[in-house]
Amino acid sequence: MDIGLVGLGKMGGNMRTRLRQAGHTVVGFDRNPDLADVDSLAALVEALPAPRVVWVMVPAGDPTHQTIDELADLLSEGDLVVDGGNSKYTDDAAHAEQLAQRGIGFVDCGVSGGVWGLQNGYALMVGGPAEQIALVQPALDALKPADGGFVHAGSKPGAGHFAKMVHNGIEYAMMQAYAEGWELLEATDLVENVPEVFGSWRQGTVIRSWLLDLLVNALDEDAHLDALRGYADDSGEGRWTVEAAIDHAVPMHVIAASLFARFTSRQDDSPAMKAIAAMRNQFGGHAVHAGPPAGGDAS
Repeated sequence: MDIGLVGLGKMGGNMRTRLRQAGHTVVGFDRNPDLADVDSLAALVEALPAPRVVWVMVPAGDPTHQTIDELADLLSEGDLVVDGGNSKYTDDAAHAEQLAQRGIGFVDCGVSGGVWGLQNGYALMVGGPAEQIALVQPALDALKPADGGFVHAGSKPGAGHFAKMVHNGIEYAMMQAYAEGWELLEATDLVENVPEVFGSWRQGTVIRSWLLDLLVNALDEDAHLDALRGYADDSGEGRWTVEAAIDHAVPMHVIAASLFARFTSRQDDSPAMKAIAAMRNQFGGHAVHAGPPAGGDAS
């Protein structure tokens, strides 16, 4: 199929490559001209045959709003916009209504896979009417892993992004548990080979996971994570998950605590947050904050 892709950063650029490897024709636009195939959104739309499918992979909030505003003026009846960024699910209904007034379809798609998606495929959680999803299904099939990894989460706008939001909330809690376990192992003089202990858990245990694999990778590179500051950012989904739990009166003790732990990391240099920062960098290429020079302090 022919598809336009807006936003060619860490994930978008790899998605373009994976789609092309599957035989699809991708026209990409990015504000960085070194990454783009065309020099404007208008040129991207002009290059696509009707009905046009344009996949948006830009940061949530104003960048996504502005991109969809511009596409609403450029696209035609019967075309489709896919928001594959980490937009808040409550934004999707407004975008769907805005585009529907011009006869343009809208699908929201939560995408998970980080910088490893090119190799492993992306988990895709999609929201929107089945007939609109069908227009982009060949691309979805190319992006997902060979076996599974795709779900039509619901027909209402926001279903896909809501599912991805909860996924990320769970991710917060899982990383926090690994990080606290690592800090405790580091704090005792009984265990001499902490990276090897984590490595041993990768086979045969009930806590094995890809996140554990990534933490082991980070510990192999820096056994005590000395190069990192114990500071972990949050990109929004954890906050939105807790907000949704409040709205629906769902108790969410562990995920809420893991979110607040990240806030604590911005006040003190937390050993556990070094592990969180290391895992985020491993799976998503997220920026890390450097630790103090050897023999120095954090002041």
